[in-house]
Amino acid sequence: MPEISRFYGIIIAMFAKDHVPPHFHALYGEFKAIFEIESGEIIEGNLPRRAVRLVQDWSEIHKNELFANWEESLKNNPEFKKIDPLK
Repeated sequence: MPEISRFYGIIIAMFAKDHVPPHFHALYGEFKAIFEIESGEIIEGNLPRRAVRLVQDWSEIHKNELFANWEESLKNNPEFKKIDPLK
C-alpha cells in the first residue's frame, strides 16, 4: 500500500485500482479507516476521534491532490505523488 503522507503518527495510503468510491486509507496504531475523498467521511473502519478530525482537516486541504492520486491509481503502474503532511 503506497504511503502518500504521514503526520502525527497517522499514515495515509492509497491502493492501485481500488474499489469505488474514490477513497484513501488512514492507519493510526492498531486502528484503520477508509475515508471517502469527496465528503471526508469514514466509509469503513474507525480511528480515535482526534485522529479522525486531523485526517478530515488534512483531506479538505488536499482534496484536489487526493483526487489526482486517485486518477493515477486507476492506471497500470501508477506513480503516486506524496502529499504534504498536516502542519
